[in-house]
Amino acid sequence: MDLSQIKMVVTDMDGTLLNSNHQVSDKFYQLYEELKKRDIKFVAASGRQYHSIIDKLAPIKNEIIVISENGGFAMQHGKEILVTPLPNKTKNEIISLLNGVKNIHLVLCGKNCAYISKESSLFEQKLKEYYSNYELLDNLSAYDGEIVKIAIYHFESSEKYIYPKVFHLEDELQVKISGANWVDISSKNANKGYALEKVMKENNIKPHELLVFGDYNNDLEMLALADYSIAMENAHPNVLKLANYSTSNNDNYGVERILEKLIASK
Repeated sequence: MDLSQIKMVVTDMDGTLLNSNHQVSDKFYQLYEELKKRDIKFVAASGRQYHSIIDKLAPIKNEIIVISENGGFAMQHGKEILVTPLPNKTKNEIISLLNGVKNIHLVLCGKNCAYISKESSLFEQKLKEYYSNYELLDNLSAYDGEIVKIAIYHFESSEKYIYPKVFHLEDELQVKISGANWVDISSKNANKGYALEKVMKENNIKPHELLVFGDYNNDLEMLALADYSIAMENAHPNVLKLANYSTSNNDNYGVERILEKLIASK
């Protein structure tokens, strides 16, 4: 694997750059400084909220590119690159569809704030890990502001309990199992790959200059853009099948090990 031509590094957050305690390692920040010296751009691409991502990467938040909400919203150095909203009509149709499904929790994801039902007190504690800015609403259907994604959470399994209820929407919408407990629904063009294409164009990056890390199905489109696509050892089988290379898991410095090779190649 010759990484000498890489000009941009893109990594998912949960299950990839973050360890199982949702932390960024000190080693990563040391390696980031070496990337910066070599003029290699860094992109954090996540299903997380924008503010949650920059909270996790606070020491470098003003220097990096952020693709948030699974590609529904992207920022570079304070400049909005992309926003792909979900129509209000579609939002209410999805809420109606899921009304009555037991043990699921909905999050309406705006660019700067997320919204959940006041009835979700237990879920609110879990939400705090992924959403820094959120509000409680009496009625999600009544909210008519701009949202870029609906995230749906199940405490046991998103693939088993949520996806079967919504997979039929895939012809018209982006429906992604984005983690063991999450399914995300957004506009058809709101995915990490679509957003990354915009970022690549903005920064004049070609596929052979791109290094991408991912672990779940919401990473597939962006992994497909890179000649150097890396699956985590802990990745979903679909990711392991698609990626051109693999690395160790997120608790064993999988991203950092490849970044060390990248820096050595320069």
